[in-house]
Amino acid sequence: MKKVFSILGILLFPIAGFAQKAAERAAESRVITVMTYNIYHGEMAYDRGKSNLAEVARIINKHQPDFVALQEVDSLTGRSAALNRGMAQNLVKELAFLTSMHGFFGKAIDYDGGGYGEGVLSRYPAKAVNHALPNPEGGEGRALLTIRAEVPGVGPLLFAGTHLCHQFDANKLAQAEAILAALEKSDIPVVMGGDFNFRPDTEPYRVIRRQFADAALINGHPENTISYATPRSRIDYIFFSPEDKWRVIDVQVLREDASDHMPVLVKLKLEE
Repeated sequence: MKKVFSILGILLFPIAGFAQKAAERAAESRVITVMTYNIYHGEMAYDRGKSNLAEVARIINKHQPDFVALQEVDSLTGRSAALNRGMAQNLVKELAFLTSMHGFFGKAIDYDGGGYGEGVLSRYPAKAVNHALPNPEGGEGRALLTIRAEVPGVGPLLFAGTHLCHQFDANKLAQAEAILAALEKSDIPVVMGGDFNFRPDTEPYRVIRRQFADAALINGHPENTISYATPRSRIDYIFFSPEDKWRVIDVQVLREDASDHMPVLVKLKLEE
């Protein structure tokens, strides 16, 4: 029986036998592929009452990212049970199994008999830390989940996932500042994905840009990410730091309808 470890509110789901070919490819090319995806708490956004986990796993397996930042992640909630024949699920654990990746869950709030927050999937073993983010105006708690992994051909990397407040601008601003404070002392490259709930013309975006480059902006012609049905806003991002350490090879907003958000897929190359 596989063991599940709980450290500082993080659940870790190590999966044996992850893709060796992906590791070899990364070692040869110094390229990593990363994804961010708000998975709408595991429910099909346009077919309510139906689980979207198999579809989310299909998308991940098709594109074979090295790291995935997941938002709106349930862990053992009544809501997840309602989508799974009455059996509560940890969505990160299920997706880690379906994709043969390592899974990490960082709880932001207690919800419906379980937890709700961030998830990260990694092609490589990693150590995780969960950071609570401030919400001075109240409302739903938020978190920043970071993992440190050794990536073949790249070396040590900090990958982070987050989901900022959707209710109050003051919260988003405070959370953006807290993210910089948590990551600014990193002595290794940082890549961060998430649903930031801000647009590029806002102050919280400008705060993040003080320290991080916006992959889609550098690549050119950034595309809106929400909603799938009517994509009117860009609020899902891949950021990276330091800017001069990475080259953006490709950015795609994938036309997939498992969620109201579309996943963002980015290829980055670590420069010599």
